Amino acid sequence: MTTEKPQIGRLAMRVEGGAWNAYYALNETMQGALFLGGITIEMACNETIKAGFMELMKEAVTGIIEAKTGVRPVWPDPPEPAPEHERAGRA
Repeated sequence: MTTEKPQIGRLAMRVEGGAWNAYYALNETMQGALFLGGITIEMACNETIKAGFMELMKEAVTGIIEAKTGVRPVWPDPPEPAPEHERAGRA
């Protein structure tokens, strides 16, 4: 018997223009993704700010999933890379 929880969405981070933006997206697509927030690329270059922003966005997604399902998600450590079709170039 497996205790693995199904993945019902993900935190997607994208470089868009001069910003590093966070979205709640379905597993294999950005279609219909919910914009959560963004910071400038300059801020994202600061590892302390970047880590804090990532934690804030993970908590936002956790809240969305927990409100919809009643289950608090478990985050992979280390984070999983984006699907291959989303990695090329800048958005």
